[in-house]
Amino acid sequence: MNVKIEEFKLPFDTHKLYNVIIDNNDVIETLVTHDPTMVCMWINNTEILNRPRLHRLLVGLDTEWRSIVVEGRVQTVSVLQLCVGKSCLVYQILHAEEIPHELVSFLENPDYTFVGIGVDKDVEKLLGDYNLKVTKVRDLRTWAAKELEAKELRYAGLKTLVNLVVGKDMEKPKRITMSRWDNRVLSRGQVSYACLDAYFSFEIARLLSSWY
Repeated sequence: MNVKIEEFKLPFDTHKLYNVIIDNNDVIETLVTHDPTMVCMWINNTEILNRPRLHRLLVGLDTEWRSIVVEGRVQTVSVLQLCVGKSCLVYQILHAEEIPHELVSFLENPDYTFVGIGVDKDVEKLLGDYNLKVTKVRDLRTWAAKELEAKELRYAGLKTLVNLVVGKDMEKPKRITMSRWDNRVLSRGQVSYACLDAYFSFEIARLLSSWY
């Protein structure tokens, strides 16, 4: 799978905008921000563009934090990723001055299903670190295991499910996985990694739901 990333040059310090391009075909617009106003704008745009399906909206969800334990404590979530369709939010929640009410309402909406690999752990971490509640979640592993009638998929990783369901060979470089997600400025590699985790979570859910 070939992945390219393009950055739009913007005269702002509140956010950055990228296109993450898969195989010169699929373009995921990716907003990277710590600013509550930009988060609200992403949510508003997402709900407008998906108005016909708001009663059953699927949202890819993932989180990132620095993979190091200090004094027996796991690090706080640094980044929250959300993806609907080909629009992804990479929210640097660790550096946010406040968490907007619109995000709280979005995560708590019972009509929205947040999907991911081991998504229960992400949700538990968001609750513990930021008191953010996610009302409705679905783990892609158990969903895929049921749809594909393959029990072993209950223990699969994202790479495996992307290959089986989407038909793409996804790479997850360990150097990015273990990188400094708490940095104020994320590298292009981090942005691409964060985007693709959330995007493919959404895409797997979309394809599995279409098989009904």
